[in-house]
Amino acid sequence: MLDSVIRGGSVVDGTGAAPRQADVGIRDGRIVEIGRITDDGAETIDADGLVVAPGFVDPHTHYDAQLFWDPAATPSNLHGVTSMIAGNCGFTLAPVEPADADYLRRMMAKVEGMPLPALETGVPWSWRSFGEYLDAVDNRVGLNVGFLVGHCALRRNVMGVDAIGNEATPEQLDTMTRLLEESIAAGGLGFSTTLSFTHSDGDGQPVGSRWASNDEVLALCRAVSGHVGTTLEYVTSGCLRGFSDEEVDQMAAMTLAGRRPLNWNVLSIDSREPQRYHDQVAACEHARAQGGTAIALTMPTLVEMNMSFRNYCALFMLPGWSEVMNLPIPERIAKLRDPAVRAWMNERARSPEAGVFSRLASWGRYQIGDTYSPANEGLKGRVVSDLAERENRGTFDTLLDIVINDDLQTILWPLPSDGDLKSWQMRAEAWDHPLVLVGGSDAGAHLDRMCGAPYTTSFLADTLRGRQLISLERCVQLMTQEPAQLFGLRERGELREGFHADVVIFDPNTVATDEVKLVSDLPGGSARLFADAIGVQRVIVNGTTIVSDGKQTGALPGKVLRSGRDTYTVPIPADL
Repeated sequence: MLDSVIRGGSVVDGTGAAPRQADVGIRDGRIVEIGRITDDGAETIDADGLVVAPGFVDPHTHYDAQLFWDPAATPSNLHGVTSMIAGNCGFTLAPVEPADADYLRRMMAKVEGMPLPALETGVPWSWRSFGEYLDAVDNRVGLNVGFLVGHCALRRNVMGVDAIGNEATPEQLDTMTRLLEESIAAGGLGFSTTLSFTHSDGDGQPVGSRWASNDEVLALCRAVSGHVGTTLEYVTSGCLRGFSDEEVDQMAAMTLAGRRPLNWNVLSIDSREPQRYHDQVAACEHARAQGGTAIALTMPTLVEMNMSFRNYCALFMLPGWSEVMNLPIPERIAKLRDPAVRAWMNERARSPEAGVFSRLASWGRYQIGDTYSPANEGLKGRVVSDLAERENRGTFDTLLDIVINDDLQTILWPLPSDGDLKSWQMRAEAWDHPLVLVGGSDAGAHLDRMCGAPYTTSFLADTLRGRQLISLERCVQLMTQEPAQLFGLRERGELREGFHADVVIFDPNTVATDEVKLVSDLPGGSARLFADAIGVQRVIVNGTTIVSDGKQTGALPGKVLRSGRDTYTVPIPADL
């Protein structure tokens, strides 16, 4: 007898093949039969009128901390994600010495928007080595999750406070390389790093990896090449404002040194800046021409992100703005009242140095969210341009006056400037490029600012009932087989006999993302943005149902995906 039989569904198997009516049989956590099944199952799941697909694979998350207070990995689990990659951008919670735990907590709070109280009270910090960290996660998680080894934790572990402001000595680099190899041997999926100007630690200093020499970065990439089933991940300033020639060469050098694919996050596409998009894809093509593989991650949806002038967000990253935005609140307000300071900030926000962040300077396109003063009563839902026109004032002055009335607490929702038809057509073009991969949710990070985890159901809704830019089978392939193959996930990403039974069942007529809302459910009472799924009937991980009719079952059948055991080596072009 089978453990489960999914009967009568429209099977979209993840390969890009057209949907077909079939049953799916599951035994011992594996798919054992697809077709017309006559055997009975201990459980029969009626999928009539529903789509049966492989579980989705999220290639870029930051659930490293959240899994300890939320092992189900919400809300990703509700939206059909069954496997994910964490430890991205050079940021991991291991290896770590007890004396350095506070530094890592404050760094993660700053760069990844994880509330410090949650990191302090919701994470046990009971490990030192990377292997001990993986053991702490394993066998108590709802999804399958693989972890890259972060450059910043490696540097801090080896160099201590000298990781900030200094290049590594030859001896320190040797120790760092050995530590990376030990971490991978324990199951780490590879190496991640950041060189992005946006990443600063809890002290306001560039994070450790930004002080590394190019030789250090390449040496750590080479260390990965000796281990089966590994990969590389990279974030640099060029991801946001266009790659320099040095960054293009560095990307190629990294993938060649590691003999592994390298992915970077995130490729944003805007029809107003077509050359930036083409130049960034050209950087990946340059790496391929050299014999390497560089893959750009791109989101298939527009992720709403809230902001404020009080708490750290993308506004703080505008050129020069940190001089004002990092001041204590009363001094910050005084500066923001000053007409000369306002003019300077407005000019800096629109300068060429702002790069992709210059879109934040479309002050009239901010929608007012929650407000906190009588002076702002009734403004929620209003758009700044309308308010400025009514008062015959500039949009920046109007916006600043509103936030000052609330002691800077006003929630702001920037309206997307890249939602035009041409931008969407460019995105559809990118999805078909062999060096572009759908993903980049940042799920588990920036918890009170953005909610990228539901991109899977949003993408399905847009494919089935929205813009309909691609077929359903291609949409599913982009979220299943393709990311599984990039990371070499063994026997995942497809509905195929012998593969792990990671399955999502959804209603094509209703699947969507519910309204994003702010919920206070984090350790220490902190809040995060959260969205339920609509139309997701069943999510199965390793043969066990974790979501039924949109509700969690409480089951935790996931596993830590360890390099070599659960992954195979993905060759780069020169190895083919």
